[in-house]
Amino acid sequence: MKENIRLGLILFAVTAIAGLCLGFAHEITRVPIEKQIVETNNNAMREVLPEASEFKLSDVIIPGEGAVKEVNEGYKDGKSIGYAIKVITKGYGGPIEMMVGITNDGILQGMKILSHSETPGLGANAPKPEFSGQFKNKPIENGIEVVTAGASQKNQVDAMTGATITSKRVTNGVNQAIKFYTSNLKGGQK
Repeated sequence: MKENIRLGLILFAVTAIAGLCLGFAHEITRVPIEKQIVETNNNAMREVLPEASEFKLSDVIIPGEGAVKEVNEGYKDGKSIGYAIKVITKGYGGPIEMMVGITNDGILQGMKILSHSETPGLGANAPKPEFSGQFKNKPIENGIEVVTAGASQKNQVDAMTGATITSKRVTNGVNQAIKFYTSNLKGGQK
């Protein structure tokens, strides 16, 4: 009986010390991690809307349910030129977080994948320019379509070989941003 109490107290002491160490480590790393997330977000906005010199978090109301998580308005010389829309969509291996840039004249300026958990060597290739670069300077009128046999239309992109599901899911996320833009932001008219 005394041995069980002694072992219990030792176990309690070890777990308490480990918990304090984890809490301390979390507190030390929290601020740098938050700064890195902000910097990654800012870099993505500059990449998908390169003409903008500054960004402001938009005051447009984002529905609680849905793929769109954040909308930032891009400005050049004090004038609104478009939006950087953060979207989270379901990929093959888990959520895919991306930033989508759309100008006020209805041009998809680009897309940048911020995070994903897709299959290495297949869907994990989505951030590479061979796939993600296809989304630059596309008209948004009819949305973007992913095809497996060679893109022949302006609104089409080629699927990645062996990763058709990821290709379709990324394109779906881009289309969610386009739909939100068309419904809520079109032409800078909020």
